[in-house]
Amino acid sequence: MQFRYSLLAFIFFSITVWVNSAEPSNAANNKKYGKPNIIMIVVDDLGWSDVGYNQTSSYFETPNVDVLAQQGLVFDQAYAGAANCAPSRAVLMSGQYGPRHGVYTVSPSTRGDAKTRKLIPIKNKRGISTDVITIAESLKTVGYTTGSFGKWHLGPDPDEQGFDVNVAGSHQGMTFNYFSPYDLPNIKDGPKGEYLTERLTNEVIEWVKSSKDQPFFAYIPYYTVHTPYQAVVDKVDKYRKKGINDAKQATYAAMVEHMDENVGRILNTLSSEGLADSTLVIFTSDNGGYRMSSFPSPLRGGKGSYYDGGIRVPLIVSWPGKIKPGLDHTPVINADFYPTLVNLAKAELPNQVLDGVDLSRYLLGKGNIAERDLFWHFPVYLQAHHASTDQGQDPLFRTRPGSAIRSGDWKLIQYFENNEFELYNLENDLAEKNNLANRNPQKLAELKAKLKAWQQQTDADIPTKLNPEYDPVLNQQLINKVLVN
Repeated sequence: MQFRYSLLAFIFFSITVWVNSAEPSNAANNKKYGKPNIIMIVVDDLGWSDVGYNQTSSYFETPNVDVLAQQGLVFDQAYAGAANCAPSRAVLMSGQYGPRHGVYTVSPSTRGDAKTRKLIPIKNKRGISTDVITIAESLKTVGYTTGSFGKWHLGPDPDEQGFDVNVAGSHQGMTFNYFSPYDLPNIKDGPKGEYLTERLTNEVIEWVKSSKDQPFFAYIPYYTVHTPYQAVVDKVDKYRKKGINDAKQATYAAMVEHMDENVGRILNTLSSEGLADSTLVIFTSDNGGYRMSSFPSPLRGGKGSYYDGGIRVPLIVSWPGKIKPGLDHTPVINADFYPTLVNLAKAELPNQVLDGVDLSRYLLGKGNIAERDLFWHFPVYLQAHHASTDQGQDPLFRTRPGSAIRSGDWKLIQYFENNEFELYNLENDLAEKNNLANRNPQKLAELKAKLKAWQQQTDADIPTKLNPEYDPVLNQQLINKVLVN
């Protein structure tokens, strides 16, 4: 009997050793099948020039992001799918432009004084339908484990839309406390004073360590650097001493540094766990940042604006040994992430329209990006944030209802209220100061035709019904009052 038990134990041990030795490591599995782990870091409201490698002042300190930029491919003409939070994330997760999913803004669409809105805006959808197949759902079909860590803003819980793990994600679009207690759904408060960005990073690191034996997709939409502006006092003081007199703006710079430190922690974890070479890292923002006087930008406008300051974002794509580091000037948009990641993961494209293009062959040095046009649709209103720095078409709104197209170096913005058009050549006019609509009728006609064709193709809702509360005299009086002040 003793011999029988010993023999069974030996057989069991031998089988266990054989199974364990046959189970490939994450790196070996990814090398064999060519599937990368994917880490996508989406910082909330981080401006295009609010990172060290791309800043126009010497205030921001982002050494870890700067190293990632040196190691990866930097796209300096990358765009968000929309100029504010929820619609941009909807484009990213669905791979579809706004008219297809109907998320145009952070509800409601009737923002600003009703007496200054000439049109009744299109009703906004709060989050993407569960019928939409997300990036995460597509990746799960080929064995990826998926986790979302931070701001979701597209539904009550991302675990209903393809994520195995959800930390702190819900319909809620911001935290009111960066220091615990957070008062956020789907996350337990930590010790009093714990900082949310660090807590989310802790969760990411632990999850990556526990998930490293299979391909993983870590979606990390930090709540930072969205308002409220809160950071560790020592860091805030550091930026006050560097010359930022405004306390909120010094706090913003400190929040950027907090973010950078935690990006560094994630990158260090990939190295220490032997995952760096088998992991694709994407670093970007969901839209432009709020314009602030301390941080000059060559771009016009900021969050909520369809000038480039509201939609152009930092973008770094890194995969050591696979993607050659460098600087790229090709216009891309966050709708491109979906088809690109699905292809890199060897998954099948979903049975739904994808408006982005697959960049995988280009990233891997095997092809070029075909020239195409980029589009935005915003049939709603978004009131001014800070009129003196917003640089909007007028000081009452960051943007009024309209659409936009980027075609080559040219950009056209259409405003629906009076069917007005603004035409800019971004190569010569990055700040979008010189409206060429009257001086270049041929280019104007070309882009108007393209934009109209796209609106028809996507069945874009365009507001046409007049708002009975609109008071044109009061509207102009309020504009004049702000301009005088």
